Amino acid sequence: MTGREQTTLRLLQSPLRGRGRDVSLLVGWSAVQALPAFLSGRLVAAALDDGFLAGRVGRGFVWLSLLGLAAMIGAYATRETFLHLARIVEPFRDDLARLTVGGALRRSTASGAAGDTAGVARLTQQVEIARDASAAILLVGQNFVVVAGGALFGLLTLMPEMLVLVVPPFVAGLAIFLAALRRIAASQHDSIMAEERIAERTSAVTSGVRDVVACGAEARAEAMVGEHIDAQAQATRALARLTAVRIVAVAVGGLLPVVLILFAGPWLVAQGATAGMILGALTYVLRGMQPALQTFVDGISGPGLWLTVTLRRIAEASRAPFADADPGAAPSTSLAPPHHGVRLSGVTFAYGSFAEPVIRDLDLAVPHGEHLVVVGPSGVGKSTLANVISGVLQPQAGEVTLGGIPLRQLHPDTLAQHRALIPQEAYLFAGSVYENLCYLHPDARRSDVDRAVRALGMRPLLERLGGYDAELVPATLSAGERQLITLVRAYVSRAWLVILDEASCHLDPAAEAVVERAFAQRPGTLIIIAHRVSSALRAQRILVLDGTELLYGTHDELLRESALYRDLVGHWESSAADADSPADDRSRLRAAV
Repeated sequence: MTGREQTTLRLLQSPLRGRGRDVSLLVGWSAVQALPAFLSGRLVAAALDDGFLAGRVGRGFVWLSLLGLAAMIGAYATRETFLHLARIVEPFRDDLARLTVGGALRRSTASGAAGDTAGVARLTQQVEIARDASAAILLVGQNFVVVAGGALFGLLTLMPEMLVLVVPPFVAGLAIFLAALRRIAASQHDSIMAEERIAERTSAVTSGVRDVVACGAEARAEAMVGEHIDAQAQATRALARLTAVRIVAVAVGGLLPVVLILFAGPWLVAQGATAGMILGALTYVLRGMQPALQTFVDGISGPGLWLTVTLRRIAEASRAPFADADPGAAPSTSLAPPHHGVRLSGVTFAYGSFAEPVIRDLDLAVPHGEHLVVVGPSGVGKSTLANVISGVLQPQAGEVTLGGIPLRQLHPDTLAQHRALIPQEAYLFAGSVYENLCYLHPDARRSDVDRAVRALGMRPLLERLGGYDAELVPATLSAGERQLITLVRAYVSRAWLVILDEASCHLDPAAEAVVERAFAQRPGTLIIIAHRVSSALRAQRILVLDGTELLYGTHDELLRESALYRDLVGHWESSAADADSPADDRSRLRAAV
C-alpha cells in the first residue's frame, strides 16, 4: 500500500477514532431501527393468513397496526441515529479543514511557490463534499445493513426455502456493482483533478488579463482553460455511461428475486407456503432488500466515491512539498541540533520561477552564541533572509543548516522548540497576559517569566495591565507595547536561536537598547534584522545586504570597506541628530547606544 493510500485509509477511518461512545450508540439505535424491516413481512403474512383470508378482518387490522407501531419506533430510532451521526461527522470536517489549511500553507510558503489557489477550492468545496459524503456513506452503510439484514433475517424466520430464490441474485447484483467501482472512482478522480486545474488556470489567466490582452494571447488563454474544461466534460460523460451498470445491478439484485418468487409459486406452495407467506416474502424484497440495494448503489457510487476520491486528493495536496520531491529527506522526530550555529551554503531564493532572486548563492556562517545584526536598504531582502534562516521559506538552491542538520530534516515540532522568529508585526491573542507571555513555552516557571519581564523592562507595562492574570485586549495596546510582549514571549521560550525581524521598531531607542542587550546576554544565537543602525554597534558582527551582494564584519571594518554602510550610518545620524547641535556624530551615536 502506497503512502497516499495509507493516508487516505487513515482519513476514512478518522471519523470513528476516539468516538467509541457515539459509534456504540449509533449501532444500538440502528438495531432498533431494523425492527420494521424485520417485522414487515411477518406482520403482512399474519394479517393476510390469520386475518383477512380467514375472515377475521379486525385481527388483520390489528396485525397491520402493529406494523405501524413498529414503523413509529423505527422513526424514533432514525432520529437518534441522525443525532449520533452528526457527533461523528462534524468533528471530521474540522479535522479535514485543519489538514487542508496546513497543506495549503506549506505549499504557499514552499521555495518559489505561488499561492496555493487550489487549496481554497479544497477548503471551501472539497472539505464540504467530504463532510456531506461521510455523513451520507455512514447513513447508506447503516441503512443497508439494517434494512437488508433485517429483511433477510425476517425471511429466514418466515420460510427458509425462500432464501434460495432471493440471496443468489441479490449477491450477484451487489457483485456486478462492486466490480464497476474502480472505473467509476477513476472517472470521478479525473473530474476532481480537472476541476482544480480549471480553478488554477482561470486564476492565472484572470490575474494577468491585462498582459494577455496586451500580447494578443486571448486565444492561447482560452485554450489553456478550455482543455481542462473538456477533460472534466469527458470524465462526466464517462460517469454517465457507467450509470447503466448501476441500473443492471439493482435490477438483478432487487427485482429478479421477485420474478423468481412468483415463478416458483407452485413449488413454494408444495413446500407449505401460504398466500400470506408469499406476499410477506415479496414485502421483504420490495420494501426492504430492493430499496436497500438501490440506496447502497446510489450512495456508494455517488457520495461514497466522492468521499474516497476527495480524501485521496486532500491527502495528496496536504503533504509537505519536499516529501514529494525527496522522500529520503522527510523530517525525523529523532533529530535534534547538537548546537545552534547557523550555516547557509549557496542559498538562492526567489519569489516565483521567473522572478529575480532576492538572495543569490549566499554563503554565511553564524557560530553558536554569536550576536549578528543584518542591515541594508528597505526592500533589499532582510526579512526574506530571516524567513529562510528560520525555515519559513525554503530556498530553490543551496542548504540551510541548524547545528549542522539541514532544516528540511528537522521535524516542525523540533524546529519550533529550537528557534524563535519574531516579526515586525506583533501577534497577540485574547487571553491572560501570562498566557500570551508563555505561548511558546507553556510549561515555563513563574520565576523564568519574572526574570524575562525584568530583563526586557516590561514591569511598568505589566503593572499597568493589572498583572499576569489580567485579560489582554490587543486592540487597546500600542504597537510598541504589543512588540514588547512578543519579545518577552521569545525570551521565555526554549529557543536557542532567536531571530528578531525589526521586532523592536516601535520601541524608543532606549527601550530597544534594553531589549537587545538582554537578548545578547541570553544563552544562544541571536540574529537581529535592524531597524536602526544603533543596533549594529551592539553586535559582534554585522551583515550588510546590498542587492545580491553582501559584506560581513565589525562596525569599524564596515565603515572603512562599505560605502553603503557609511551611508546608512550617516542617514541614521542625520535623522536622529538635533539640527542645531554641534556634537560629534559618532560620539552621539555611541552615546545613544
